Amino acid sequence: MASHIRQYEFENFIWTDACQPTHKELTQLASEYNLDYFQVSDSLQAGHLPKFETQPEYNFLILRAYTASEEDRVTNINELSNKIAFFYNDSKVITVHRSHFDFLDELSMECMHAQDLVLEIIRKMLHTFVKPSDLLSREIDAFEQTIFIQDYSKISLEDLYYLKAETRIAKKILQITQNTIHQMEVQERFKTSMQDIKDQLLYLILVYDEMTDDANSLLNTYLSVNAQKSNDVMRLLTIFSAFFLPLTFVAGIYGMNFDYMPELRHPIGYFLTLAFMIGICLVIYFWFRRKRII
Repeated sequence: MASHIRQYEFENFIWTDACQPTHKELTQLASEYNLDYFQVSDSLQAGHLPKFETQPEYNFLILRAYTASEEDRVTNINELSNKIAFFYNDSKVITVHRSHFDFLDELSMECMHAQDLVLEIIRKMLHTFVKPSDLLSREIDAFEQTIFIQDYSKISLEDLYYLKAETRIAKKILQITQNTIHQMEVQERFKTSMQDIKDQLLYLILVYDEMTDDANSLLNTYLSVNAQKSNDVMRLLTIFSAFFLPLTFVAGIYGMNFDYMPELRHPIGYFLTLAFMIGICLVIYFWFRRKRII
């Protein structure tokens, strides 16, 4: 993606949006607005977690938005989300990000204060977690229906692992975001807007927390059902072994080639041996029935 720096002039402040800036461009921004070197370095780190810091001349904020698609197999924070770094005070807002976010193009240009714009972007970033939560919830319901009603073998352990990983990582991001948002201070007129963001964030955490529990339960259920099917197979093989082991023992005895085995020359020795084998099978069968094994 080519670097692109846009600047918007509002009535009371200026917003500078830097998408995929080069190191030189970011250094120029830092020099022009007297930004802290380490905070600028944090804004360049791809996997940086949400954080909030205050400086004498501005506030520094990093948040992450959900950017993974439905088909992605995510296993870490970088694959699930991308960040936006904010440098802001009452007269300016600077946003730095590597990925393009559609919601930044859809922001209202009627914001009267820098904090109003920052809160609006935060609200849009949290909203990116809503649609994935609906998709993940439906996916969990589909998995449950397949396991309990249809054929559990249609589900792979790999699918369940990625489902669990995605819900767990999203929940982790939201929890860290919640701690970060609680550190922010806004003017009195924006308290209601901030509380709305906190409420939305709490709702999302509860949703992803429930889905994480459901994903763990789903994985445990799948393993239990799989183990039960294996136990049923082993049980069936054990029952067959219980029938055929004594019969194999009898056949083995009479298969020995000794010269003196009177039963081999008995006129009805063959039929007596078959009757003895059938008797053994009947005894085993009725014993299994009595013990409710079969």
